[in-house]
Order: sequence, then C-alpha cells, then structure tokens
Amino acid sequence: MTDVREVSCRPSGRRVLLFLAALSAAGAGAAVVRLAYEGPDGWLGVGLLLAPVGGWAFYKATARVRADTYGVHSWTLLRRRSVRWGDIADLRVRLKYAHTSRVQDTRGISLLLRDGRKPLLPLPRSWSYDDPDFDAKLDAFRALHRLHGTPESDHVRVVSYRTAGRGWAGSLALCVLLLGGAGLAAWFVPGAASGERAWRSATPCDAGTPAAERDECLTVLTAVIARTEATRSRSKGSWLYFVDGRPTERLAVSSDGARMFGPGDSVELTVWRGEVREVVGERHAYRLHIPASGELAVVAAVCLLAAGHPAARVLIRLRGRRLPDDEVLPSALPFGGALVGTALWLLPLAYLHPTTLLTDPVAVTWAAAGSTATSALFVWAWRATRVRTPGEIDVTGVAGVTGGGGGFAEKEMEKETEEGDDVFLAARFLEHTDYNPYGFGTHVVLGGGPLAVTPHPGPGRFAAKPVPVERLVVKEVRRVRGSDGDTVPSGWHIAELDDAGIPVRLAAAPDDLTRILRELAAERTSANTANTAHPDA
Repeated sequence: MTDVREVSCRPSGRRVLLFLAALSAAGAGAAVVRLAYEGPDGWLGVGLLLAPVGGWAFYKATARVRADTYGVHSWTLLRRRSVRWGDIADLRVRLKYAHTSRVQDTRGISLLLRDGRKPLLPLPRSWSYDDPDFDAKLDAFRALHRLHGTPESDHVRVVSYRTAGRGWAGSLALCVLLLGGAGLAAWFVPGAASGERAWRSATPCDAGTPAAERDECLTVLTAVIARTEATRSRSKGSWLYFVDGRPTERLAVSSDGARMFGPGDSVELTVWRGEVREVVGERHAYRLHIPASGELAVVAAVCLLAAGHPAARVLIRLRGRRLPDDEVLPSALPFGGALVGTALWLLPLAYLHPTTLLTDPVAVTWAAAGSTATSALFVWAWRATRVRTPGEIDVTGVAGVTGGGGGFAEKEMEKETEEGDDVFLAARFLEHTDYNPYGFGTHVVLGGGPLAVTPHPGPGRFAAKPVPVERLVVKEVRRVRGSDGDTVPSGWHIAELDDAGIPVRLAAAPDDLTRILRELAAERTSANTANTAHPDA
C-alpha cells in the first residue's frame, strides 16, 4: 500500500450514536422540566442516568481521525491533536480485554512518540481479531509512516495486559489499597481483644454498683416478645419486638435468631456497655455476634496476602522493563502459589494468636517455621518467573538458524531419549498448514519415528501428520509476543520457520523447543544426505 495518500476514520454506526445522544438529551430535558413543575420523583433518576449516556454517545459520534502526508490528526469533543510523522517512533495495536466475554476484545491503534508518550487514537476500533476494515486501515497507517517517517520496528507490535508495554499503575494502586485495608483491620485488633477480655471478666451488677460503673457489669432485664420478623437473609435485618416497648421497642438479630423465639416467649436480656449481648429464653439462647480479635486479624492477613498478587505483577513488570513493549511477561501465578502456601499457616496463626505473635513461644515457633517455608516458596517463584531469553538455550547443532535469534549459550542437554521410544512434547504450530490443518496439533512427537504433529499427548501415533523437515528452515528463536495470541503460555518461546517461502511459527517450552529443533536439524541432515547419495531417487 505504498500509494496511500490519506486515511480517514469515522465511527461505525454514527447515525445510531447521534440518535441515541438526541434521545438521551430529550429524556434528560423532560426529566428537568418535570422536576421544575412536579418536584423530585423517580423520573429524576432516569434523567440523571440518560445525561451521561447521551454525553458518551455524542462523544463517540463526533470523534474522527485522519492521517495524511503531514502526520496523524485526531478530533474528539474535548481535544484536537496533530502529530507529525517525524515525531512518531512506531505504530502499535493496543489490545484491551473485556473480562465479561473474551469474544469482545477491543483493538485500537496507539502512537509511540519520540518523547516516550503513548497516546491511544480514538479510531479505528475493532471488536474481533478478524476485522478486514481495521486491518486495512492499520496497513494504510503503517504505509504512510514508512513513506514519511522512520518506524522503529518492521512488524506490528501488539501491546496487551500480558506484555511489557502495559503500565503497572493500576496494580500498584490496588496493592496500596489492600495494604491500607490490612492496616485498618489490624488497628482494630487490640481494641477488640481488650473488649473480649472485659466481656469474659464482667460480673452481674448488684444494688451497690455505682451508676458510673454499670456499663462494665452485666445488667439482666426481663421482657416478653410481642412478635418476630425474620427475613430470608442470614445477615442482620430481622427483628424481635417486645411487649409495651420494654426494655426497648425492638432488637436487631439475625434471621436464625428471630426464628428461635415466638410471640409470648419470656426472655432475659443481658445488657453490657449499653448494648444487648444475649437473649435467653426457656429453650433457646441468642448471642449477638461481635467481631472477635482473631477474626479481625484474619481479615488483616487476607488483605495483606491479597495485596501480594498485584505487588508481584508490579515486580514482574519492573524486572521486564528492558524488554520490548510487545514481549509477553512471565505469569504471576508462581507468586500466587507462594501466597496460597503462606495463607495455609498464616491465617490459622492470626486467628489463634492475634495479639501474642511476639510473646507466645508456640506462636513464635509457628511463625518462624512458616516464614522459612514462605521464603523457600518465594525463592522458587522468583526463579520460576525469571525472563528466559533465547540466548540462554543451547541449540548447538540446529542448522539453518539465521537472523535475529542471536548467539546461544552452550550448556549440557538433558539425557536423550532411548532409541525407538516416542516422546510427546507439548508444542503447537500457530499457522494452518498441510501438517497442522486448522491448528489441530497440540503436541509434537519425536524419537520413535519421523517428526510429526499429533492432537494428543500419546501413547501411539494415531492421527499423526509427519512434518516435512526438508522444507523447514529455522530463521530465529524469540520470546512470545502479543501478536502471537493469548493462547500461547507466557513461558514458551517461538521458533520462526520458513516453510518453502511461507513463514510458520512453532511454539513450545524453551527446553522442549530446543529438543524439537535438534531433531528437526538431524532429520533434515539425514534427508539431505540421502538425497545426495541417491540423486535419482
């Protein structure tokens, strides 16, 4: 598309958006008029809802983007921006996932400017991977950039939530918020523990107890239940009503507590610090639930552990800050496993010893043993999430490696499979080929026969399709990029292959990919030797 001179983008369904904006404005106006004449009612809420909807629709309908020989120009309701091609380092695809439905993935074009800023263009937009109109506009943008600018990359960089180019401010904010919740819950633990001790040591009030001290002793009052009101919810919201409103008109209880009693039941109410703590009848007794210090300590520990996951995501992004923006970062799941392992010993300890973590010998021993286990888990998680570059993999002997794969460090390989045994390795060709029709292959089998693709992990070579090793040439080995899709695990590597002029990608775990490429090179060498020995075959 070297003859492209101008690209213009308008929102799809512009008339529908304008109609929605006009309809929302009319509805909001009618609600305001009704408010003026009738006063506030339910229509006011409808008007408050329609106003932002109309504003959003009008904002979307008025957005437009144009690219020409000068640069990229965008117009929105609130801002106009123009950027020269010389100020643009690269054009990228920003992928945003709609968590309610993975079919609703949104693709947009972002600009990487020379000063490091990464503005996102309001248009074009695509809600699927297979959108010819979006792909055509992206190709036109890139063609204009090649003509009038100097792009940094020769391929389309796709930035998603898995890649290094995505920011970590959201994860950091969530981590700080959860840490604040943990600190707030921990702040209430000493007061709750003090209240528990005071409740357990409280004694009934007698006639000689001064009025100023009656809050600290137990006052027992008699009452008769007039009726009960139980809801379906197990939380508070049910009530006990008393005859003549004495000693109080009603008492909030749980739904189970309301079902314990019936009209006419005589009960005794235990009051402590101005609050009814117990309702005791002839057959049942209901005790008001007050959050205990152990429960508050568990809440604090849960918030602390939950903050560890976004903190791990921030850590992984900081470790991968030198990677290209479109390379996929390692998953934070190993740190999640370490946090789950920590929860197994920390939550029981927090519940049983909320205020004696540093004084009780059992708690100290428990915490020391658990901390040791947690340290080991986090060391394992740190190693499991390290960024492995293709240079750390030994592919010595793999013929045909050229291009940007770089040098490969030598190290001792794993013990080779015995002769004649099939070995099934999880690996996938990402393109539709004659040996991988419609991407059916999930494993590559080697060792007991020719290299083949299978839709199963074995045993047996049922439905296996041989790989034409004589046609394949390894161009480079790289890490996973955002353009490879989110079905490829982040810890895998990609081998760029040339299949008789057609680019093909093979994805597998680093060590498995090395074994497959070694086998590919060995079989290719054998095939070439056989052809040389028998040129007429």
